[in-house]
Amino acid sequence: MSKNYDVLREANREREIFRTVLAPHRDNRPGNGSADHQERMRDEILKLIQCVFLTGDPCPPRVVAFSAVERGNGSTWVCARAGEMLASRIEGRVCLVDANLHAPALHRHFGIDNGSDLADAIFQPGPVERFAQPIRGSNLWLLSGRSVPPDVAGVVSPERLRSRLLELCLEFNYVLLDTPPVNESADSLMFGRMADGMVLVLAAHATHRDAARKAKERLEAADIKLLGAVLNKRTFPIPEALYSRI
Repeated sequence: MSKNYDVLREANREREIFRTVLAPHRDNRPGNGSADHQERMRDEILKLIQCVFLTGDPCPPRVVAFSAVERGNGSTWVCARAGEMLASRIEGRVCLVDANLHAPALHRHFGIDNGSDLADAIFQPGPVERFAQPIRGSNLWLLSGRSVPPDVAGVVSPERLRSRLLELCLEFNYVLLDTPPVNESADSLMFGRMADGMVLVLAAHATHRDAARKAKERLEAADIKLLGAVLNKRTFPIPEALYSRI
């Protein structure tokens, strides 16, 4: 049994999402790049967005923060893939926001250069939409990030940031925030409090039980709704053909 499983079970079951997302670039074993493997990854991401965004509720979460327990757990990868899948399932527009202002990485997942970014949108006047860019002409947009001084909460007015996020909500149907690790930066809590909730990303065989519990306690203390937890980078020793029959 996973060492993270007990921590995930402590979450309110009405809010809990326990899904497995596979990161293909982390595992180079033969067969892991197969079509079946890719299809299973898409299925897991689809389950995630259905449980968080496409629930059928009259008022589903529209602004969701994604955060890892610790650095390297893969929250940026999960956020990027969730944004892609969500955009492909709706007629409206989705905006990904790189809110990790110390180590921005979302733009690299799409192979695009950093242009205008969240820091520009915070410190400069003008419609917030002009700082975002469409990804390959689709209904998925990116508001990228760049490095700013440590602890952005100390140099950015929370009211200004909240105002910009409200503007994004007026322009986009859904806003997904890629934030720093919960246990490593107070910025993730600042962004989480401004969102409708947070998806927490853990890494299989890497995230320790105490670290996961600490992250959950920090969210509770900050009154941030835990929308779900993703166990990332899980490996499957069972061959693809057999796993698909389970």
